[in-house]
Formats: sequence, structure tokens, C-alpha cells
Amino acid sequence: MEFPPEIPWDLSILPAGSERTATIKDNPKTWTQQYPVVGISAFHVAQCLIDGMNDQGLSAHGLYMPGGFCVYQDAKGDGSDVAIMDLIAFLLGTCATLDEVKEAVASITIVGVDPGMGFPPPLHILLYTQDGAAAIEFHEDGVAFVDNPVAVGTNAPYLDWHLTNLRNYIGLSAHNPKAVIDGKTMEPLGQGQGVRGLPGDYTPTARFVRAFANTRLAKPASDSDDAERLTLRILNTFEIVPGIIREPNPAGGEWDEITDWVTVANLTGSRYSYRNHTDPSPYVVDFASADLSKERIVPLAGPRAFSPAQF
Repeated sequence: MEFPPEIPWDLSILPAGSERTATIKDNPKTWTQQYPVVGISAFHVAQCLIDGMNDQGLSAHGLYMPGGFCVYQDAKGDGSDVAIMDLIAFLLGTCATLDEVKEAVASITIVGVDPGMGFPPPLHILLYTQDGAAAIEFHEDGVAFVDNPVAVGTNAPYLDWHLTNLRNYIGLSAHNPKAVIDGKTMEPLGQGQGVRGLPGDYTPTARFVRAFANTRLAKPASDSDDAERLTLRILNTFEIVPGIIREPNPAGGEWDEITDWVTVANLTGSRYSYRNHTDPSPYVVDFASADLSKERIVPLAGPRAFSPAQF
């Protein structure tokens, strides 16, 4: 999550069997939660999830989509209305597969509601299972459920643009190139020439290409634990240093956009890991052993000093 550090974030537990109501004023959608859900919620509201997974191996992740690339529907008042910040809780609580998500999305009206930011956050939702990936996009002509063949995503514009843009980088390789010119072999002066041209800035378009290259060129993990460590190493390449991106603060002056937190949804191992910008240590919720029977929110860890080495 890259955002100015002004939103209060919590680890959220939503138990199976809960009766839930969308945060819509008139005739909201109601549902019974079938599956336990763990995720990151905003504004100290457990259901206000921006990221999470359930015990069925489905994860969902809300990413910012400004610049006109998010157009929500108008509320219908017919019992189908779900606020955008209810959507992940609804989908993870009631769906186990991408097909079920697609059916669920078609049955509801997704409405832009302000959760406490001063405006409805423009988002798209990335979804993952062991078998595939998809995105929910909000277009002017309606909601689009889009297959994601590369299983990576960032922000605006829509996914189809990013997939087309990848064609500019089809020559990226993990191996150094060589050239023979007039019978003389020319070799690069250092390592990494195979990924020369890989964009290194923090724009959504650059991060999409970098995420694709890192996930495709990385050596396959040896097991579930190794996959979690590998994912964190890839996420390290996207960490935003405080001060390198500054935005106008609506209250006056400037504030920094930073990497507030990162998560790893281990869909095969049923583990949800996270760390935040004040504590570099990863924490994990294991669905097999954690008590997920009660709804609760737990503040993310505060500033923590490095642990002393043990001799």
C-alpha cells in the first residue's frame, strides 16, 4: 500500500457466520459470511477491508485508480447496494473461486461511498486463487470482470493498457547478452545487461513492468516458506523511501507518499503475512492455528528498534 501515512490501518479478523450489512444509508445489501477472512482494514472498521484473504485460497487487493479510471454505479436502493470499501469483505466472505466472484459481482451494485477520506476512493480490485487471477474494474459503461493472464497489477490505467505495454519489453532476460562484431566477441562490462531498460521509477506503468519481470525471471521457490521469502524480496524492490515522492497536503504544505505496508497472501499454505513502514519484521496469521472465531481489529505494529544480535 503506497499512500501518505494518514489513514489508520489495522489487522482485521472477520469470522465465519457473521451477519453483515453494507455501509449504505438506504436499503443496503446484507449477507451471511461463510468463510473466515483476515486482512488489512482502514479507519478502525473491521469490515472496511482494502486487502485480505479467506481460508478457501482466495485473496483480494484494492489498488488506487485515479485519473478517471474508476466510475462507480449509482445506488439502486433495492437491497443490492454495496459500498466500495465493503466489497472485499463481501467477496472474501461469500466466495471461494473466481467464478463465484464473477457471479457475485454481477448480482450487486457497487457504490462509491466515502469511508472517512473526504471522498470515495477510486479503486480496482485484484483477485487471486491458486488457479488464476482477475481484476474488477469500474468503467463508464459498467463493471468489468477482467481475466489477468500475467497475475500482476498496479494502478491506472486499465489492465488492457498494461498488457499492451509489456510488448515493449519482450527482450528482457536473466542472461547477459553477447555480440560478435567483425569476429570479435563483445561482452558487457557488468552483470544485469539482460534487463537493461527495465523501468526503475515508481509510476504505475513502470511498476507493472518491473513486477512482471521480477515474477517471471525469479527462480521458482523450493517450498511454501521459500515462496513467502521470495515474495518479500520482490516487494522490497517497490519500497518507496520517505521524501522521494511528495504530494500537496489538503491541510496545507506537503506530505510524503510512502509504502505504508506490504502483505503476502500464501494461498497454498493458508497464511497471511504483513509488515508495515514502522516495523520491518514480517508477522503472519496462519489459518490452521489462529483463533478466527471472533471479530476484532489489531493495530499494526508501531516503531520498533532492530533486535540485538545474539552471540
